Amino acid sequence: MYGICIRPWGFEVSIVRNGVRHYRQFGKASYGGEAQALLQAQDWRDAIVRSVPPPTRRERAQKLRANNSTGVPGVFHQMSAGGQVRAWMAKTYIGQGEILRTDFIVDHLGDAAQALAIRERERQLERMQGLVRLHPAEEAIRMGLATHAPAPRAAKRSKSEITRRNNTSGVSGVHFKTPNASHPGYWLAITYTTGKGSVSKAFSVKEHGHDMAKRLAIAERANQLAAKLGQDR
Repeated sequence: MYGICIRPWGFEVSIVRNGVRHYRQFGKASYGGEAQALLQAQDWRDAIVRSVPPPTRRERAQKLRANNSTGVPGVFHQMSAGGQVRAWMAKTYIGQGEILRTDFIVDHLGDAAQALAIRERERQLERMQGLVRLHPAEEAIRMGLATHAPAPRAAKRSKSEITRRNNTSGVSGVHFKTPNASHPGYWLAITYTTGKGSVSKAFSVKEHGHDMAKRLAIAERANQLAAKLGQDR
């Protein structure tokens, strides 16, 4: 997938534009599964491709290369055996099978040869159109062609809603606790709020029974999350 790498925990999007890296992670846990995480990653990648297009071919052609010795992109000099500049050349790659090149001989034109080569290079660049082609998928995305099937998008879960690996209840924030081996235990609903501590409520197995205590804890957890999300807005 263009711009998207598969990771054990989800998907990683990375696209570079003009030396700037656009990067974001989409975890399976944060979006409720692999399918939703991938959809979100594809949506974000597509948004970057559309909003931050690659440079134009002309802009790239005007970048000075490391091996350029004249100080002008696309303008080169030819040296004689004696180490003198024999000619100035303007050269531009327009496309497959089309390369523009004009030589200006110093013996015929004198000092004007360099200026003429620079002017010719500018004329050649006017023939260069379009954007730099980075990947076939980019053009399809910019044209609005669907690269993945439409489907409902799930909102990103808060950290409080993510079920941790060590969770044994199957519900984030709901845990079974036993103070000691002889204690019947209780189900605990707990929600942490940044900078505000936590809210918790326990439901005794002895009082409610195991299954009912768990259901009550799950319901309490839902209430806690609703209150937390309301406070965060």
